[in-house]
Amino acid sequence: MNPNELKLVVQEKYGQIAKQSILQESVSCCGSSGCCGELEFSMIGDEYTEVKGHNVEADLGLGCGIPTQFADIKEGDSVLDLGSGAGNDCFVARAIVGERGKVTGIDFTEAMIEKACANNAKLGYTNVEFVQGDIEEMPLPDNQFDVVISNCVLNLVPDKQKAFSEIFRVIKPGGRFCVSDVVLLGDLPQNLQKDAEMYAGCVSGASRIDDYLEIVHQAGFQQPIIHKKKEIVIPQDVLSKYLNADELEAYKLQQTGIYSITVSAHKNS
Repeated sequence: MNPNELKLVVQEKYGQIAKQSILQESVSCCGSSGCCGELEFSMIGDEYTEVKGHNVEADLGLGCGIPTQFADIKEGDSVLDLGSGAGNDCFVARAIVGERGKVTGIDFTEAMIEKACANNAKLGYTNVEFVQGDIEEMPLPDNQFDVVISNCVLNLVPDKQKAFSEIFRVIKPGGRFCVSDVVLLGDLPQNLQKDAEMYAGCVSGASRIDDYLEIVHQAGFQQPIIHKKKEIVIPQDVLSKYLNADELEAYKLQQTGIYSITVSAHKNS
């Protein structure tokens, strides 16, 4: 698939999630209701239950970390959440920035924007807004945000160099980003990489960790720090749907790893 086709796959899958009326039972990039076809397993998740600002209706179980924990968000900051979904991380950020700050969420999927706006209307926040747009070409001004956050989204973006260049553009001098994302050690087998459902499940869109950090550096960011790193274990019965016995054995021998990381970096003043 070309990049535009991949974007449509992601948009369709996450549109389906947005339209579901029940909270996902497990924390996963796919959720638990079969939006990703046969790929139904909990990839990774961090508990939000003790996090101030967590909103149950806005938590669709799509994350792979809690980026606000390490983003050094301060009261009064202007924060942008990439791939904001139903708004949960925006509402967590709002609890930190307070009345004087501002939080903006951007998402590619219209149904997610509608869900986030509905959740925000219930909360009554006047300094939280949601914008529909492509992370590779954000309809936002230069140098606008103190902090950019994202949760298990950038791995789904076909052109990560463009995405991080856009992040750099919209961050104020001296600002920073903190994202939770999915990365690889080694290379996924071809059968896993090419499957659209696996792509929408946050795996095949992932970059190798060294490449990911190099993209961050090339975008102009300084001092990248990995705050958390956790292996995502795909069950053998799931792998066997994509790999034959020989491919599965080779996959194990290669010691390829899939990890969630939370990483931050700064834009020089």
